[in-house]
Amino acid sequence: MKAARDGSQAAFARLVERHQGPLRGFLRRAHGWAEADDIAQEALVTAWSSLDRLRDDEGFRPWLFGIAWKKAQSAARSARRSAARDQDWITTQAQQAADGVAPEERLALEAAQVLGIPLGTVKSHVARGRDRLLASLAETAMGERT
Repeated sequence: MKAARDGSQAAFARLVERHQGPLRGFLRRAHGWAEADDIAQEALVTAWSSLDRLRDDEGFRPWLFGIAWKKAQSAARSARRSAARDQDWITTQAQQAADGVAPEERLALEAAQVLGIPLGTVKSHVARGRDRLLASLAETAMGERT
């Protein structure tokens, strides 16, 4: 353990060999194989960079499992947040389709509310901006041909 703390990658590799199997098995009980392997890898990287914080050399395994447990909890929270965002997006898309309102219209309405100007003004600004952009692109294309 002292050699690993002193920066010996070979010594840390021996610790990894000894503990990675049980660590992955522990994580696989609550997570799928691939996710458990990813979490174990993250935990081992964190352990390597944090060896100086380990107070008791005999407590390496529980310390490592604690790191892995925290990483697993964080991954689970992240997955729940991601699933909630995905569900919100699906719900919003379904609502918009049911309302029959095009996304551009909804965006224009939102811009009008945020800017505090009439919806028609937003639409006219967008139309003029689009016309200017198309004209500029046409001029650029003509310049490249000559």
